[in-house]
Amino acid sequence: MNPDQLDKYSSAITLSDMEVFVFPELMYSLVLANIMSPIIWKWRQKDCFKKLEGKSPYKKLMRLRQFIMDKYEFNLDLNTWGLTSKQKELKRFEKFISPEDIGKSNALFGYHGDKYYFDVDIRRHFGLDKYDGDIIPYWKTETVEAMTAFGLKDGYNTGAGECVSLATLYAAAAFVVCGIRLEDIYMVLTPLHSQNFFDIQDGVLSNNRRLLTKTMWFNGTAISTKAQRALRNEQVTILAHSTGYVHYMYDRATIAKDAYQHFASQLGKYLTTELNTLTFANFLRCYRDYQQYFQFCRHRRGEAMFVNAEVLFHYEHGSNLRIADETFDKLLGEVSGEDFSPYKVVDRLCCEQLMRFVEHEKIDMNETSSRKMLARYLEPFVPDSEKFVDRLFSFVHVEAKLPAFEKDYIPGRPIEISVEQNREQIIEYLAGIRRSSTTADLAFYACRDMESCDWQPFIIAAIERNPVSIEAAKEKTLQQAYDWLSDMPNESIYDGKRLAQPDEVANYATGDGVEKAITLANVVRERYPDESIEIVIENQDVLVRADTGYRFTSKKGFDKKLTIEAAKL
Repeated sequence: MNPDQLDKYSSAITLSDMEVFVFPELMYSLVLANIMSPIIWKWRQKDCFKKLEGKSPYKKLMRLRQFIMDKYEFNLDLNTWGLTSKQKELKRFEKFISPEDIGKSNALFGYHGDKYYFDVDIRRHFGLDKYDGDIIPYWKTETVEAMTAFGLKDGYNTGAGECVSLATLYAAAAFVVCGIRLEDIYMVLTPLHSQNFFDIQDGVLSNNRRLLTKTMWFNGTAISTKAQRALRNEQVTILAHSTGYVHYMYDRATIAKDAYQHFASQLGKYLTTELNTLTFANFLRCYRDYQQYFQFCRHRRGEAMFVNAEVLFHYEHGSNLRIADETFDKLLGEVSGEDFSPYKVVDRLCCEQLMRFVEHEKIDMNETSSRKMLARYLEPFVPDSEKFVDRLFSFVHVEAKLPAFEKDYIPGRPIEISVEQNREQIIEYLAGIRRSSTTADLAFYACRDMESCDWQPFIIAAIERNPVSIEAAKEKTLQQAYDWLSDMPNESIYDGKRLAQPDEVANYATGDGVEKAITLANVVRERYPDESIEIVIENQDVLVRADTGYRFTSKKGFDKKLTIEAAKL
């Protein structure tokens, strides 16, 4: 491999935030790696999914949401994968993207997010304020095996993963478990978040461990408002799909142009809703300060009765009943008689009256003239009515900041696997297109299939980007480091002839003999960079030749001799 290929293929092993940003095909390669994993295929046999056989993919997806919430927690521990330096990372990637452009789009390198993205400083929210110098944490994306193995770490009762890991997991599980076609899954990455858009029904958006339907997107609750922040306020940096990707900084796009246009159209429909009584109530739920200017008018026993908006929302709080939806009448039935008034509050506008005006004047929130007319109508009741209408328009219509459509479209080979295929058929298909599909080829590196992959990228990743294992052995002699590794269970977190990286061995305190040998080699290389290291694997017997010989036992069945050359100082 040439140096650029080595950078990309070794990145498929470590999958850092920066590596995915620079090499966007890695995002879909990890999805395919997870699709090839036996872990997700075993989920199909769970009773909770077996009971849903014959049901729609949408129903299965809703069940998957709870399954993933129970099985994986959202991990924001920046120390999980150790530390690196800005200078080192910028130097490595400067031939692909300028340091200035990286700083505009990555939180590790100075990006603070849109001013509306968080109410608190974004760097403090992610714990990045601790890293104000050259030293920064690795932000790495985990395979489903590494996510599941978090359950082995102290302080974790279940698996875990950060947002990109969860997004790739959702995409793979939606295909394998829920039967959602790859063509209907779009991966949406922004500088601070990663989500999926499932093109089913009116659209479903994944958000870490949760899912948002279009109805949920517009319900005005705090959790929905948080889920909206990325698409409302950030530039979409990468859109990944089974046909390819589009990157907002790259002129070349490999995604099928019609697939990109279809996505933009469907997402636009998902992010837009009509103004009616329900959406207006949702808006007031979101913007509570405006409730004081409105009231609801209902009829009880044939007489008009009025209730202030904030009173009604107080009854709604903590209840499963909602204003203006099909449960509204039941909610009204819970309102105390003393909270109703037979008289209209003169300086408050009835929501029902407002909706009659909207219908009569055919108010279209997408038209400037309609918004101005609405603001004039609201002026006697709402201070700064133009600002109110602007917020209302922003609530019912979100314009996502997508990469430009004017790209040089050079479609690659699309990934064409079917929900009707089994795991073995999919692996066989992906293996068959490796020569013509870089994404498929990289998928085997991402899933660590060292029976079919070049070992050079794996070893480069192991000795250059695994600081946790070095830190864990820092106070140990080499003999103590060897004893530390030898005392661990001799079990890999990966099945078959797939291998963990040194930091996975250190973090999860388990590993096969080959993995332990490479971990020890990483420690030796850090201490003695001017000396070469040899690893000899002869089926079960693994020997590391450094200052002396260190032996491990393997179940992987490899027969290989690896040499880690002395560094060029």
